[in-house]
Amino acid sequence: MDFDFGRSPQLMTQRVRAMFPWSATTPTEPVGALIRTHRAIHTSAEVQAIRKAYTVAERMHRGQMRKSGEPYITHPVAVAKILAELGMDTTTLVAALLHDTVEDTSYTMPQLRNDFGREVALLVDGVTKFDKVFYGASAEAETIRKMLITAGQDVRVLVVKLADRLHNMRTLDARSTASRARIARATQEVLVPLCDRLGIQALKRELEDTVLWALEPETHAKYVAYVSHRPQWMAYLQSFVAQAEATIKAAKIPARVMARPRHLFSIWKDTAAGGYAEPHDLPRILVLVDGPETECYTALGEIHGRWRPVPGRFKDFIASPKNNLYRSLHTTVVGPNHQQVEVLLRTETMHRNAEYGIAASYRFPVRENGSTAGKAARKTRTDATRAEHLAWLHRVVEWQADAVDPAQFLDSLRCDLTEAQIHVFAGQQRLLLPAGATPVDVAYALGEAVGSRCVAASVNGQLAPLSSLLDDGDRVEIHTAAPGRTAPDGSPIGPAREWLSFVRTPHAQLHITRYLDEQEADAEDEGPLPIGVRVRLGRAAVALALHHRERGLADEEPLVKVAAQLGLPDVDALFIAVADKTIEADDVVTRLIKTVDEFTASSAN
Repeated sequence: MDFDFGRSPQLMTQRVRAMFPWSATTPTEPVGALIRTHRAIHTSAEVQAIRKAYTVAERMHRGQMRKSGEPYITHPVAVAKILAELGMDTTTLVAALLHDTVEDTSYTMPQLRNDFGREVALLVDGVTKFDKVFYGASAEAETIRKMLITAGQDVRVLVVKLADRLHNMRTLDARSTASRARIARATQEVLVPLCDRLGIQALKRELEDTVLWALEPETHAKYVAYVSHRPQWMAYLQSFVAQAEATIKAAKIPARVMARPRHLFSIWKDTAAGGYAEPHDLPRILVLVDGPETECYTALGEIHGRWRPVPGRFKDFIASPKNNLYRSLHTTVVGPNHQQVEVLLRTETMHRNAEYGIAASYRFPVRENGSTAGKAARKTRTDATRAEHLAWLHRVVEWQADAVDPAQFLDSLRCDLTEAQIHVFAGQQRLLLPAGATPVDVAYALGEAVGSRCVAASVNGQLAPLSSLLDDGDRVEIHTAAPGRTAPDGSPIGPAREWLSFVRTPHAQLHITRYLDEQEADAEDEGPLPIGVRVRLGRAAVALALHHRERGLADEEPLVKVAAQLGLPDVDALFIAVADKTIEADDVVTRLIKTVDEFTASSAN
């Protein structure tokens, strides 16, 4: 049959849509807005995987509702949209759409891996929570531990988690007051510091503002009202921007100047820290230099030449970057009408990194144009920057293995994330340590063998007590005893208990505690560990073995069956046997997998 499409354009449109239901022009495509956002940044992105992921997620979540009453699928789509706006790659968006399927539906990890590949499966597994039935009170800590370990393989796990939490914070009003406070405190204690360490200020600002809203709703409302009613303040700021731009332009420095108002949480924090009765919010501008970093210092000279700088308010984060590699010059000057104005100066590249942090390498990938040598050099710089950016994460992945107790691990992580940071130098190494760190922390940062044999230290060429507080930029030399050497009384040389009173890093604390416990156990010839500790150790060993097999348990029923197979009275006895090494964790997991798979096969038949 022939159709006269010239006389029936509507019919033609219907036929085309029927042939290409996922056409980018289809206004009803569920992920149309997501794809447009993604392609606005990554113009050549292949998006079929995004459409496939949405189809699977929508089918698996169908019938599930959020606390707000909305269909559950709106959540993964919103998380993916946040990541698309951030500039993350297609794989991350696919993982975001699927991130709750394994945890909340019948979709299994093997199915997901088969449908979307190992890369997406790794990201989804990294953000999938451990079951509270199996892990009990330690579920939250063990989930965070697993997430960080997985992030050591692929940092995008953390970026997905941050976007997930941001959308949950945006929709927190559907929760009870108690739930809002609990989620907000967890966000403030762990996820906001993680976001800061990753340098993603574009997400951190909104996370902090939503935390303030959840924990201090009246204070939040007060600052919203303040920000909404400051026309004179904004007029002054715009006038100062124009004057600063003219000053820098006259010096022939290519740059953009713009207003940079603070977000609500930042204003509230500065007000509280300064003890002010009313919101304390200095006008602030940003100077973006289009050129080498030396031009930032030239522009700074022009600003200081025009307006008097405020003593003690200059910070050089270009020469000494923050722990998240944030680089910028900060100064405060006395502007017109004796009003103090904060000025930030940085290059365009520094600004990208300040806004997007670790996500910048995905939003602004290494381009393929230019010579082979040029591309290789750019990739080397990008890889080196990312490695330096994630040095803290690798350190956490190392010491978490020594934190057997989940609560101890979570407490140590909170301290590690919230501490201010300093850089110290040991030989050719530059170490990032918490403020208040000591030479003993440096020794353990260089390795357990160095820490356990540390006997003295020099700071900036002078002998110093091991409890000395280090300053940013200090040079530290650790003096160690020869292996096997003993003290004058014949006792082995090693960590002293008083070290625990001054070391700051979790890595050092854990190694010292373990060494002292072993020494005391040897000296007192103690019997086996307490039953509760052995149960916890055995449970952790089985959980780790399951994780290595990329498996999980929905409940403890398979463990009960395995315990019975082995002639043990209950699950706790099974865990004790694993802790005592009478049964290997891998053998238990092999039996578990067989039990679960046989049950699944019989149910299918």
